[in-house]
Amino acid sequence: MDLVRYRVLGTTQALRPDGTPVPVGGARLRALLTVLALRPGRTVPAAHLVDEVWDGDPPADATGALQALVGRLRRALGPDAVASADGGYRLAAAPDDVDLHRFERLTGEGDRALADGDPAKAAAVLDDALALWHGPALADLPDRAAESARWETRRLDARRARLTAALALGHAAQALPELTALCDLHPLDEPLQALRLRALRDVGRPAEALAAYDSVRRLLADRLGSDPGPELRSLHRELLHHGEPAGAAAAAVQGPGPAPRPAPAAHPGNLRARLTSFVGRESDIDAIRRDLAAARLVTLLGPGGAGKTRLSQEAAETVGDAALDGVWLAELAPVDDPDAVPEAVLTALGARETVLRGAGAEELRAVADRHDDPVTKLAEHCAKRRMLLILDNCEHVVDAAARLVEQLLERCPELTVLATSREPLGVPGELLRPVEPLPEPVAMRLLADRGAAARPGFRVEDDPEAAAEICRRLDGLPLAIELAAARLRM
Repeated sequence: MDLVRYRVLGTTQALRPDGTPVPVGGARLRALLTVLALRPGRTVPAAHLVDEVWDGDPPADATGALQALVGRLRRALGPDAVASADGGYRLAAAPDDVDLHRFERLTGEGDRALADGDPAKAAAVLDDALALWHGPALADLPDRAAESARWETRRLDARRARLTAALALGHAAQALPELTALCDLHPLDEPLQALRLRALRDVGRPAEALAAYDSVRRLLADRLGSDPGPELRSLHRELLHHGEPAGAAAAAVQGPGPAPRPAPAAHPGNLRARLTSFVGRESDIDAIRRDLAAARLVTLLGPGGAGKTRLSQEAAETVGDAALDGVWLAELAPVDDPDAVPEAVLTALGARETVLRGAGAEELRAVADRHDDPVTKLAEHCAKRRMLLILDNCEHVVDAAARLVEQLLERCPELTVLATSREPLGVPGELLRPVEPLPEPVAMRLLADRGAAARPGFRVEDDPEAAAEICRRLDGLPLAIELAAARLRM
């Protein structure tokens, strides 16, 4: 059977050349196809397939069960559709045969067209990309929260870019209803709010645009204790002066490129100096810095080894004056008991400190001992501080971490939380930022850097094909690449 298309942006489907679906019955069969389609043309290890399809609860004979499932998939798709290789299985398909990867390619083309000043091409390409969605991403993957959130974020980015193209083409009236709906769903997304203000101005409703700006300003002040960012402030000035041409306004809102990263400020905190250089991720750091200005809880999502911990610390150091009382890291990986989460955070913040009573007399008792409830102690400690708290490795105590974060954010108006986890915390107002694997050029740079440290004289240029193959087989995961580089000592 000559299959040319697979869908995973919605219910997983295999499509014939004429577009008719091939029956793929059973939740586990669709889950297997989903995992294979995420890496078309690449071998997926059997252990990874078992873990994904059975959601960490494999049957007694996992190998036999997987072989039987692959056999069923071959009967549905054709004997050559799934190949066995190197201890795993490979879907015989090109990336563009899978809607998710085609969406990624098309959105990249649309972004480049927009940057090159060709909004008509950008609109056409982005329409094709967004038309590929037929429901929630990876709907048939049992544990899809983090990966699905990553693609939903990309979908929102594509919608934002498409609306930018619409305004550049003079289609503000058609774009305004969708912009209004998106702004209601994402009220703290300042780029979206800026697009809505531009659309209102372009359809001749500047008074409504000014009223909308005031609503956004008050929302940011109430929810975040901050003022609108430079893009919104610049657009507000244009609205007040009634005279800026649309092209100049568009340039002001879009900006020439990513804002320069501010230098870290010297504030209190417990972040330790890192022992290795930080390779790549500059755009991720800029995005996280913007996220922290827009939301009081930002969660970095990704699989183990994706580099969430290091990225959170590097990004946190750029917040500068936004965290006058410092950046504090609480490591939750060693915490076995969910009930111990508040106590672990309390200890990380150094809240057990000596206080003075009377005329200079020192009373040797801890501030934390004034109350029995550690959450109360934390709230008291953080309530009057403007600080950033990093909660690292929340996934194994996610419910306890979520309860603590929600209570602290309600009681501490100047507190911002940056969490790392393999799944969302599910707290109201949470902004999710997926941490993706390193693209090949950055992965190669990391291998070169860590390889040279492990074995002086090592250069990826001496065998670039082998180095690239190592990075591909390790799926661009920073931890895996660092472990591989360490083996060069042997």
